Amino acid sequence: MSGLILASRSPRRCELLRRAGIPFTVYSADIDESCSLPAPEAVCELSLRKGLAVSRVYPDSYILSADTLVSLDGETLGKPADSRDAYRMLRMLSGRTHQVYTGVTVIAPSGKAFTGSDRTDVVFADLTDREINDYIDSGEPMDKAGSYALQGRAGLWVRRLEGSDSSVIGLPLYMVRDLLLRSGFPLTAYAGT
Repeated sequence: MSGLILASRSPRRCELLRRAGIPFTVYSADIDESCSLPAPEAVCELSLRKGLAVSRVYPDSYILSADTLVSLDGETLGKPADSRDAYRMLRMLSGRTHQVYTGVTVIAPSGKAFTGSDRTDVVFADLTDREINDYIDSGEPMDKAGSYALQGRAGLWVRRLEGSDSSVIGLPLYMVRDLLLRSGFPLTAYAGT
């Protein structure tokens, strides 16, 4: 039975996959994450790049990769460059509805790739400058798309979600299930699906 390699060092993705009861090994390759495509297409392209890089190292395994980006009015908000950039993004998101896009790729040992994407609309409360600055001081937003983590303190700001909460965290579990099954991964042996 070929194993599953998660092509991500994200503790959030690891936790989601663990909760789903699917055993995996983590191996992440450094790739060029620059992409000029709009967020819905960029997440698919980037998740595919990550998966292909890891499949070259583990050609006989199933590879699961993902990428998440935040978009507001067509502007893509990736990870902040610094605290000033984090402030800029959070101020933009305050009191507004934005989109979170997550692309997921599964590469089978045959080399065939299965890719999909998910969109979730997130409605933020109005934020005060103090809330934003305290959050930035916590360090939490610095490695997160859009400068926030739903499962962290910023979860207090989410008025409503339309879509998958696991997608906003970084790995839409319903899509992982679908792509693993389509790829031939023996999911039922692990997850009782």
